[in-house]
Amino acid sequence: MEAALDDTPARPRQTFALPSGAAYDRLTPLQRRAMVGAIVAAHGAAIWALLQVREVRDAVADVAPIFVSLVAPAPAPAPKIAPPPPPPPTPPVRQPIAPKPRIVTAAPAAAPAPFVVPPPPEPVPPAPVPAPLAIAAPVAPPAPPPPAPAPPRNLSASSVQYLEPLQVEYPRLSKRLGETGVVMLRIFIDEAGRVRDAQVSRTSGHPRLDDAAMAAVQKARFRPPSENGQAVSGYAQVPVDFQLER
Repeated sequence: MEAALDDTPARPRQTFALPSGAAYDRLTPLQRRAMVGAIVAAHGAAIWALLQVREVRDAVADVAPIFVSLVAPAPAPAPKIAPPPPPPPTPPVRQPIAPKPRIVTAAPAAAPAPFVVPPPPEPVPPAPVPAPLAIAAPVAPPAPPPPAPAPPRNLSASSVQYLEPLQVEYPRLSKRLGETGVVMLRIFIDEAGRVRDAQVSRTSGHPRLDDAAMAAVQKARFRPPSENGQAVSGYAQVPVDFQLER
C-alpha cells in the first residue's frame, strides 16, 4: 500500500490558513460560518479529486475495514391459524305482502230490452159437446154350469168276460218260497173292452204276487160291457188266484 502511494505523483498541497486572531475577531458570525463552510468544501473537493485516481481508490478499498454484523436468525413464522368460519347468514325475513286492493268496477248498465208488441191472442176453440150417454143393454144371466158327469158305474160280474184266457206269470221266487194267495183287483173297462185303470183292492199278502196280477190284467182284453143292448163302461172286481200245483 505504501509503494502504491509512493508511485502516485506528488501534487502541490493547498493550505488554508485561518486569519489571525485580530482579523477573525472582526468577522461577523455570518462571515465566520461562511469561511468555515468554504474550508470544509475545499477539503471535500481535495478528497474527491484524490479518489478519482484508480490506484488511490483501490488502496483505500484494501485498507478499509470489513464490518461483519452478526444478525440473529429471524424467528420462524408462527403457524397460521385459520380464522373461524363466518356464522351462517340469517335468512331474510319475508315481510307479508299486503294484498293489493281490488278495484271493483261497476258493470255497465244493460241496455233496456226492445219493446216487443205481443201477438194477438189465439181464438179459443169452442168446448166439445159431450156425446150422449149410451144406455147399457141388460146383461144376460150366466149360463148354468154343465151337469156333473154321472159317477162311473159298477159293472156286474156277469158282464165282465175275457176275450182270451188271462195269462198270469207265476214269479219263480214265489214258487220257490211257496207263496200263494188271491189278489182282488178293481179295474176300469171302457166301451171297447180295454183296461184303463187297475188298482189292488185286496192284497194276497205277497207284493210279488200283487205285481204279477196287475201286469197280467193290464194286458188282458174283455168283451165290451153292455146293458139293455147298449155299450157301457165302469168298474169291475177281478180276482187273480195264485196256487201251486201239488
